[in-house]
Amino acid sequence: MILANVLLGINQGLAWSMTVNMKIDLVGPVRRGLAMGLNEAAGYGALALTAYLTGFVAQHAGLRPQPFFFGLAYAGLGLGLSVLLVRETRGHARFEGAAGQRNSQQPALTMRRVFVDTSFNERALSASCAAGLTNNLNDGMAWGLFPLYFARHGLSLTGIGVIVALYPLVWGVGQLGTGALSDRIGRKGLIAGGLVVQAGSLALIAIGQGFAIWALGAIGLGIGTAMAYPTLLAAIGDVAHPAWRASAVGVYRLWRDTGFVVGALLSGVIADLFGLAAAIWVVAGITAVGAVIVAVRMYETHPRSRATANRVERLGS
Repeated sequence: MILANVLLGINQGLAWSMTVNMKIDLVGPVRRGLAMGLNEAAGYGALALTAYLTGFVAQHAGLRPQPFFFGLAYAGLGLGLSVLLVRETRGHARFEGAAGQRNSQQPALTMRRVFVDTSFNERALSASCAAGLTNNLNDGMAWGLFPLYFARHGLSLTGIGVIVALYPLVWGVGQLGTGALSDRIGRKGLIAGGLVVQAGSLALIAIGQGFAIWALGAIGLGIGTAMAYPTLLAAIGDVAHPAWRASAVGVYRLWRDTGFVVGALLSGVIADLFGLAAAIWVVAGITAVGAVIVAVRMYETHPRSRATANRVERLGS
């Protein structure tokens, strides 16, 4: 089981990260939000559909091996499509980089330099890493504690299933709109606002009672995640030079997906010591801090919005 999960993790690093990088290469700077929204919505939509299908098959045919046939089919289909239809996109990134170098030279960066700059030095990149970690931290808490929290308050298994499903459903579908919206109004506001909506939704779940309130909180959590998730990837693509953009995306995903681990461990420890509600409150507070970091440290990264902001600043001075 451990080896299987290691292999699945390697697949994530190779397949999903490369689809993100290739879409960023292909779509250009103006519509990165739309591309990231489509990518993430397709991925999480497929996840939700597969969860339903495998559960249905497992109920009628057993846990093994029938549900795993979906995985084999997906792997074969993906391999076939990548060999037959997918083309290398590095040429698009090189063209974009060459066009940008007409105005400013971009020296080659080592992986160590990319890691330090993306993680700590560059304001927008480092704020995006912190926001991504925060986003997945509350996601890791939600998957682990919400079923236990709702069950302890007497909610039926069917009700728990509905609430837990609402969150990724709203998240997945919402990204179709929020990614494109970030191309129109900019990245920073959606990222910071998404974290604020997440924090408020977690607080609502912690203080609320009953199916309706918890469902509303789950919907809000999905909306907040949809606002931030694809927009963060688009922001990384906005700032990182095409020569080292893929490396920056990898560093961002390292910090973002570390949030799953931190969220699960932190919320589990707090729940053991102080109770389930306390764990939800702590994670809500951390999410609010993430919103403050974005608001204070991050600047607007979308090329069109950034150019407008620069023109306003020059006029004001």
